[in-house]
Amino acid sequence: MRIFKSRGARAITAAVAVGLIATGCSSERDADNEGSGGKKDTFVFAGAGDPGSLDPALASDGETFRVTRQAFEALLEHESGGTKLVGGLAETWSSNDEGTVWTFNLRKGVKFHDGEAFNAAAVCANYDHWFNWKGTYQSSAVSYYWQTIMGGFAKNEDKETPEANYKSCTAKDDSTAVIEVKKPSANLPGGFSLQALAIHSPKALKAYEKEEATAKGDAITYPKYSQEAGTVAGTGPYKITKWNKGNKEVSLTRFDDYWGDKAKIKNLVFRTIDTEEGRRQALQAGDIDGYDLVAPADVKTLEDQGYVVPTRGVFNLFYVGMSQGANKALKKKDVRQAIAQAIDKENLVKTQLPEGGKVADQFMPDTIAGYSKNVEKYPYDTAASKDLLKKAGEEKLEIEFCYPTEVTRPYMPAPQDLFELMKADLEKAGIKVKPKAMKWAPDYIDATEAGSCALHMLGWTGDFNDGYNFIGTWFAGYDKQWGFKDKKVFDAVNAGSEMGKAEERTAAYEKANEVIMDYLPGVPISSSPPAIAFAKNVNPPNVSPLTQEVFSETSFK
Repeated sequence: MRIFKSRGARAITAAVAVGLIATGCSSERDADNEGSGGKKDTFVFAGAGDPGSLDPALASDGETFRVTRQAFEALLEHESGGTKLVGGLAETWSSNDEGTVWTFNLRKGVKFHDGEAFNAAAVCANYDHWFNWKGTYQSSAVSYYWQTIMGGFAKNEDKETPEANYKSCTAKDDSTAVIEVKKPSANLPGGFSLQALAIHSPKALKAYEKEEATAKGDAITYPKYSQEAGTVAGTGPYKITKWNKGNKEVSLTRFDDYWGDKAKIKNLVFRTIDTEEGRRQALQAGDIDGYDLVAPADVKTLEDQGYVVPTRGVFNLFYVGMSQGANKALKKKDVRQAIAQAIDKENLVKTQLPEGGKVADQFMPDTIAGYSKNVEKYPYDTAASKDLLKKAGEEKLEIEFCYPTEVTRPYMPAPQDLFELMKADLEKAGIKVKPKAMKWAPDYIDATEAGSCALHMLGWTGDFNDGYNFIGTWFAGYDKQWGFKDKKVFDAVNAGSEMGKAEERTAAYEKANEVIMDYLPGVPISSSPPAIAFAKNVNPPNVSPLTQEVFSETSFK
């Protein structure tokens, strides 16, 4: 999942500040939580941030997708608790040898929340809807994933928009949809599983077309339908019924006409509590039934108290980025290497990450096909770091290091603590660090995207199991975040992107990782298994390394 919103315009969503524990709506929740015979029928889950939209096609962040995933389904999905692609709204799928024609054999008897029938025409209506977006919808702040997976649009309005790779969608018959692209892509078939490409009711699409996203300067206002429950309609086990922005809650209700296994709990509520401590206290107080991104130090405490605290598999990467445009010294590899060797990654993993965290030596975790065992290593060595700075003529290096506030991410459980440890490491090597704390949204994400932070902390949780989803995200071409232009790196990263055979792509990604780490654009720090917690009376869903939990699997004991 993407870690920021735009490459040009800033995405703005409504948010209202609340306290650490949103107890103001507890009475409403209690009233709804008793079914016949006293059976609990409402499950409340706390995330770290607000969703940005109820239309997943307009989103690129995990907090939005956590909500919409319960209501919308894509052609393909990932197996429960894993990373293997399985059928979603398509029971089976296949492609031609070139990987340019994709045929989907669709499920029958599926209904949308508004009563419309799901069929191949509905699939094509969605893909053609996205392909024909105009105006503000073409901003990468709004259509990031469409552009990532399918390129641009039927008519690009900005010369920087990528050329469309999408060619057409054909409803061969009611149960067969055929999607054609111009060139093979490493983003397929994985891209067909993305929430941003989940299928909406054609009736809802027509309503969407009446409303526009608008831009004023660098601010985007999303269309009204995406900010209020009532219009959006998917096929998932829950339907979205209410978004109370004042209480920072989205409410969903079981969809009784769902084609698959019905949700075990009638009502589902997602609540925003933006601190680790606040989420833990809310669980312990009984105000919520589960929460995400448990602080590593809280895992054992909660387990000892009888809470259910499963840990996800490793499928993310945390890194220190270097923006060469913000500090000319970073153009020197000796300086970049000095920074890499000054940071004690082992200590960061040992003291800041949950059990199972791993030191990273390249820009993808070792769970991804394409991980190489032959990359250049940069071991922690303060003395070597000082020697490299001297060699580069940068013994008195001063550098700004930005870090985010008011945020917790799966790969970055405590940003300020991580920053303070790395600052101390760099200063031991003689580097003077100028700290710059910035609010996560929009200040930090805008600054890092613009390349104005010389050093910064960011990360990524994979969307699907293909190496290009990691290294292609950062190094497929020039990006202000990194501020370098190196054809050897770009060519190596893109070499596998159009290969149709998985084994060929894997070999190409391994080579690309070796080229990237020889150049050293930044410092991969760690991969971590984020924990998720549930109340003592909860049977949790299968936890997903992709953070794609399906809450219809959840039940009360």
